[in-house]
Amino acid sequence: MDTATTPELGAPAPGAPRIPAAPEQRSGRLVPLAAAVTVVLWASAFIGIRAAGHDYSPGALTLGRIAVGTLALTVLAGMAGKLRLPRGRVLGGVIVWGVLWFGVYNITLNAAERTLDAGTAALLVQLAPILTAVVAGLALGEGFPARLLTGIGIAFTGVAVIAWASSSGTSDLGAVLLGLAAAVLYSTGAVLQKRMLPRIDALTMTWLGCLAGTVATLPFAGTLVAELAAAPASATLGVIYLGVAPTAIAFATWGYALSHTTAGRLSATTYAVPPIAVLLSWWLLGEIPAPITLAGGLLCLGGVVLATLRPRGAR
Repeated sequence: MDTATTPELGAPAPGAPRIPAAPEQRSGRLVPLAAAVTVVLWASAFIGIRAAGHDYSPGALTLGRIAVGTLALTVLAGMAGKLRLPRGRVLGGVIVWGVLWFGVYNITLNAAERTLDAGTAALLVQLAPILTAVVAGLALGEGFPARLLTGIGIAFTGVAVIAWASSSGTSDLGAVLLGLAAAVLYSTGAVLQKRMLPRIDALTMTWLGCLAGTVATLPFAGTLVAELAAAPASATLGVIYLGVAPTAIAFATWGYALSHTTAGRLSATTYAVPPIAVLLSWWLLGEIPAPITLAGGLLCLGGVVLATLRPRGAR
């Protein structure tokens, strides 16, 4: 037998068609990219809100942003053939999620950033993973291991430092409380989204959720029209950017990644949002948190990392 021309055991025969990569392999390569796009765009949202918030009130900014987002998502969903309405409890769940995340969360965050710099707002919102762990411990019986309790203590020490700094005049205490409320809403929205995704694809859910948020914020339409007439073009372009990039594109990529990996792994990528937001705010707006506020924010972030990252070898 001529071994020089004998194919290896298990190798495809010469001329045989190549077998395309399995869907799992392709999605495995796309998940990190989707997560990275989401993180960068969400970090930029804090800067966009801060910039546009000088000319648009919280409700009007929310409506303008998610109306643009709904239009962009309608195009994306239409191109993907995802313009389908779910039925029954699934549709109701998506509507509730959309009103909470796209509507109430955005209004709350926009209100916070009227006086809170973008970096500090991002650091406060990043408390969401630890709040999710607290909810799981209370409502789902997952308990409170020592690592979680220590992380909670560190994180809320950071919140106390930020609150103390606000009472000293470096920021607004009301804005800090709004930032914490936004973190609670963010956590609630993430939990609802993860529970719904097994029953509806990510793009359809994002499109319908954004549409529900738009309908819920229509009472701000008159204010939006009035402020649109008076706002400079740069602020209006900022609203459009918020609708297309951090809303339509980032929420779609986040939903895709969440449907192909665990919530714990994906949530870990969002630890990069506050540092990126601080750097972008410094670069584009010339803003950086006061040293004491930044120290409190770093304590928050460190507590979240300690509480939510599993030790090596844990499953």
